[in-house]
Parts: sequence; C-alpha cells; structure tokens
Amino acid sequence: MAYTLIETITVGSGGASSIDFTNIPQEAGADLKLVFSGRSTNTGATGFVNVELNGDQNGNYDYLRLRGDGSAVSSNWVATKYRLEIGLMPAGAATSDTFGSCETLISNYTSSTAKSIITNTVTENNATEAFQEFVTNIWNGGALTSMSISTASNIEEHSTASLYVVTTADASG
Repeated sequence: MAYTLIETITVGSGGASSIDFTNIPQEAGADLKLVFSGRSTNTGATGFVNVELNGDQNGNYDYLRLRGDGSAVSSNWVATKYRLEIGLMPAGAATSDTFGSCETLISNYTSSTAKSIITNTVTENNATEAFQEFVTNIWNGGALTSMSISTASNIEEHSTASLYVVTTADASG
C-alpha cells in the first residue's frame, strides 16, 4: 500500500466549528484514510465526531457501532442518518489536555456506488468515562470530493486531521 498525504489541518487558537477538506483529488480505484486527533469543547466528558461527505445532509448514511467502556460492550444500528458519526472525542469534562484519536478508511472513494467506511476510535480520560469504538458506515453518495469534520460544539485548538489517498503499490514501488 502507498499512502499519499493530501493535507493536514491543525486547529488554531480559539478552536474551530469544523475541519474542511475540499477539492479532494480523484484517483480511480483508490481509498481515502482520515486520521484525526481531537477534542471537543462540549461540556460533557465526550462529544460525537461527525463527518459530512460532499455536504450531504439527505439521510444517505447508515451505520453500525460497537462500543466498549472497560466494563461493558454495547452496539446499535441506525439507518438514515444525516451525517457520519465516526466516534467520540474527549470534551470539556474529560481530563485536561487529553485528545482522542480515530482512523477512518473510505473504500473506492471515486466510485459512484455506495461507499464502505470503517472507523476505529478511542477517547482518552483519566476518569471513569472513556470509550473505544468500532464503527462501520455506508454512504450512498457519488464520487467523494469534500468532507467536513465537526463535533456537537467546537473542535478544540491543537486538534489535527490528516487525509491520505491509499493506493496499491506497483511492482517497482
């Protein structure tokens, strides 16, 4: 596999309402990988990380989530969501200066057919509320050209997102 960095965005002073990747290059047969390290300004211990693909808010997302908290495992399936919910991040009530991380893979992102999307995510917190999640999504949209990452409130300063194109290395590579 070959990973080509498209862009890395780090949230500056004061936070941001979203992290936006626009004009994603089109490479037929390739996948996309999103790596996000972040924290929400939400007042609770955690906040959902949401992703909109191509600005789509039309209910074209389905997901299945498996969540563990160290003592129990839960799951749920939801159809017809209006954005991807790729996991949870630490928020205002979590241990100060802790950031969660998630890694998302979007298969065959230039195809016009439904996209299979998988995410592993973990919150960090030196208290009782912390989670590890595995989320699978399907997006019923066209070729992916942009994405916007947000949380229930703002994304804290120093949160970072990197987007990569993933291709199969050729015989010389």
